Amino acid sequence: MALKKYRPLTPTLRYKLSSSFEEITASKPEKSLIVKTNYSSGGRNNSGKMTMRYIGGGHKKVIRLIDFKRDKDGIEGTVKSVEYDPNRSARIALIFYKDGEKRYIIAPQGIAVDQKIMSGKGAAPEIGNALLLSEIPLGTIIHNIELRPGQGAVLARSAGSYAQLSARDGKYAILKMPSGEVRMILITCKATIGAVSNPDHNQEVAGKAGKSRWLGIRPRTRPVVMNPVDHPMGGGEGRASGGHPRSRKGIPAKGYKTRYKAKASNKHIIERRKK
Repeated sequence: MALKKYRPLTPTLRYKLSSSFEEITASKPEKSLIVKTNYSSGGRNNSGKMTMRYIGGGHKKVIRLIDFKRDKDGIEGTVKSVEYDPNRSARIALIFYKDGEKRYIIAPQGIAVDQKIMSGKGAAPEIGNALLLSEIPLGTIIHNIELRPGQGAVLARSAGSYAQLSARDGKYAILKMPSGEVRMILITCKATIGAVSNPDHNQEVAGKAGKSRWLGIRPRTRPVVMNPVDHPMGGGEGRASGGHPRSRKGIPAKGYKTRYKAKASNKHIIERRKK
């Protein structure tokens, strides 16, 4: 999983860095696992009002149905292909199970075609296998972590991310999260062994504005050039600095904690994330 650098034949290509896609083994998705949709919100809600700015356009995409629950316990599967997914930063892997079912999973780093994977009891702590936190050896790198048993993975799902299982204490496992936060999660929650694929994703350079438009991202207007009616940082004679950085609704943008102080899950956080 490497990056591709281009010869500077044009100003666009001079700084462009994109994925080499060398790990991709299939060009078309599995038809039974996609959902076609003609819906493109453009940042509008169901009444047509814009609720998110700077969204619109972009290439057409089909939704790949990803198995985040990994609930086919005790049934062996085989990796048939590693594919690109336009809806996420990580790669996905197509799994053929022995009972004939096909499913997509988030592909971990180092997964290979024809590799055997399993989930649940009897699965070895090897890359791609999904186990309960109670069955994973301490110190193991994991991803696709559940917060509640049976909920499906919600943590460490983006490209290159992972957490580390550092200890177990009673009915809780202690994990060090990608953000640096140390927290407790029930040992009856599932996680997948290994780190998420495509770790070089954050090093990619678009090279031109058009690539953002392909992704459905429109140009963003800086708050300091707006009028006071549009943003607290707008207005002023000449090139005014804009004052303290804050959001459109006036909430300070740097260093101001917005997490609810009495949130129920606070008691499960041992150490806060590092800046």
